[in-house]
Amino acid sequence: MRILTLIAFLLPTVASAQTAHPPTPAAPLNLWQVIVSGGPVMIPLAVLSILAVALVLVYLFTLRHGVVVTRRYMATADALLRKRDYLGLLAISNRHREAVARVMQRTLDFITQNPGATFDQAREIAETEGTRQAAALNQRIVYLADIGTIAPMLGLLGTVLGMIKSFSVVASDIVSSRPMMLADGVAEALVTTAAGLFIGIPAMVAYSFFRGHVQSLIAELEAASTQLIALLAVGFSKKY
Repeated sequence: MRILTLIAFLLPTVASAQTAHPPTPAAPLNLWQVIVSGGPVMIPLAVLSILAVALVLVYLFTLRHGVVVTRRYMATADALLRKRDYLGLLAISNRHREAVARVMQRTLDFITQNPGATFDQAREIAETEGTRQAAALNQRIVYLADIGTIAPMLGLLGTVLGMIKSFSVVASDIVSSRPMMLADGVAEALVTTAAGLFIGIPAMVAYSFFRGHVQSLIAELEAASTQLIALLAVGFSKKY
């Protein structure tokens, strides 16, 4: 009886203590813990994210109008073509890195090596080199489109691996640790999916932006090349 009386006396005290000190909620995960919970697939996703940022920065500084054509080169080429100084323009074009300079360098190199060439043949050489320069500009930005495609696929792979881990836990006989292991698998699946989309969507947006910019550069290349080829045609008409 004394023991029962003591238990009855202690129960309200324990209840009041539990009420006064509720269980402490779990601390929220920081960003690093969320990334780690994504599993091994997060490693290639991190590499892709770094590569995407690096490519965007490189394109911002290199895909400029000066890469295609400059006023200085156009003024020099205009003056030399009017004087029909093809060798002088060829030497100038070899020292310039603009895309239009590469077009004229290839065209003038063909003309100087083949004095009997017609204007149609020279124009065909210019068009071919212009197409090659345009393809090179498009090829430079296609890597962003590749990242935008590969990143969500890697995220999907992480989702599949996480769900496999979750189902393997459900199929196991370990009851005590099953909820925690099941949560780890689901977290891995969700984190990798989110990471893949988080990398892929900005990469595709950046690709769309630079694709439009490259198209404007190609248009400038075509305009500048057409102007110089027209001056070259005038020289051919005087020659023949």
